[in-house]
Amino acid sequence: MSHLPENGHILDLGCGTGLFGNRVLEQGGSLAGIDISNGMLKQAGIRCPEGDFILGDVEALPYAEATFDAVTSILAFSYFRNPDTVLREVKRVLKPGGPFVICTLGKNLFTRAVPAYYKFGEMVGVKKIGVGDFDERYYNNAELVVLFEDAGFEDIRCRRCSFAHINLREPVYNLFRKLEPFVEDHLPHFAYNICIKGTKK
Repeated sequence: MSHLPENGHILDLGCGTGLFGNRVLEQGGSLAGIDISNGMLKQAGIRCPEGDFILGDVEALPYAEATFDAVTSILAFSYFRNPDTVLREVKRVLKPGGPFVICTLGKNLFTRAVPAYYKFGEMVGVKKIGVGDFDERYYNNAELVVLFEDAGFEDIRCRRCSFAHINLREPVYNLFRKLEPFVEDHLPHFAYNICIKGTKK
């Protein structure tokens, strides 16, 4: 949120049920969201009735050039099959000086075990959210920086964050929240997510 312009017109890629979009609206911005799931978009419309949500493909954004003050993507970038294409499209629809800010799952000790976790879930027949192969791609900081640089973004800032995963149960989650600043500063490879921001010239 700290990288977004105040009262800006924001596009959220892979907007899901509008959880992050709701934060944008609470801060006084206007919101457009795009997702491939009709079910999620319906929930987003209920949560954020002021938002403009559409079913669509992030690799071919249905917006004119220089439409948005900023573009975001929260925990969806790992599922984009052609990230270089997405970055080019984002740059096209951004106004000059506008940031593209993402938070995505990074490569770390935990996410390296995810494929084995999926296979185990399939073997034992566990059917619930989070157990299944969704063809995620996990990045490290350097890989994301190169993607942003190759797309022509400037003022790129990248850091690991979020050691306290939201799926953890209390009181473990509360304990990890207290440890989070230390982990992010001193043991960043234990943090789940990477946040990166690049600006269109």
